[in-house]
Amino acid sequence: DEQNFPVDELLLFGSKRSAGRTYKFRGKDSAVRELCHNDDFKGVDIAFTSAGAGTSKEFAETITKYGATMIDNSSAFRMDDDVPLVVPEVNGDDAFNAPRHIIANPNCTTIQMVVALKPINDLSPISRVHVATYQAASGAGMDELVNQYAELGAGKDATVEKFAYQLAYNVIPHIDVFQDNGYTKEEMKMYNETKKIMHAPKLDVSAMCVRVPVMRAHSEAIWVETERPISVD
Repeated sequence: DEQNFPVDELLLFGSKRSAGRTYKFRGKDSAVRELCHNDDFKGVDIAFTSAGAGTSKEFAETITKYGATMIDNSSAFRMDDDVPLVVPEVNGDDAFNAPRHIIANPNCTTIQMVVALKPINDLSPISRVHVATYQAASGAGMDELVNQYAELGAGKDATVEKFAYQLAYNVIPHIDVFQDNGYTKEEMKMYNETKKIMHAPKLDVSAMCVRVPVMRAHSEAIWVETERPISVD
């Protein structure tokens, strides 16, 4: 709404639990429909989906069968060869080659990194990237962080459910599950997605992802090596 996105008709879809809930958009009430395998997407131009990889995979054919373009926020299709992985400021033209009518957007940490890498890469191709991310609780469970601070302040043990360890007064170099190569799944997302978005299969990428005890705002420290020297000027 703030961006004045051109919408003739807004359709909202959700789970059975969410169906019937009403949201106001530009002065009109829109009721949530239950997402089902039917013809509800007939006539839809663009479908923004953010309900997890399993839901995206299950409903992709239903959403796109009448020509709607599905812009998906999950990890379901990011590395599929026939699905563009797009950050508009970096590789926006890739969005126009979407044979399955699906466009994926990357992991949040990858997005902010490639936006910073793009203007450098335009000056000289980047050959190597090392990145350390410092990721807020918003990526996994802000309520748990707040509760942990309250519990510890009251002299109790911190309840740990969403994070690998206690996050309050702590940092955790462990986001998502570890892979056979010793990197976590989050770190491998940055490795694979960066290469695809930058159209640089030979680019060396190494990531270290750390959860930090703040509510919001992921941050990153990036070390970049270019093929040719680049001055500040």
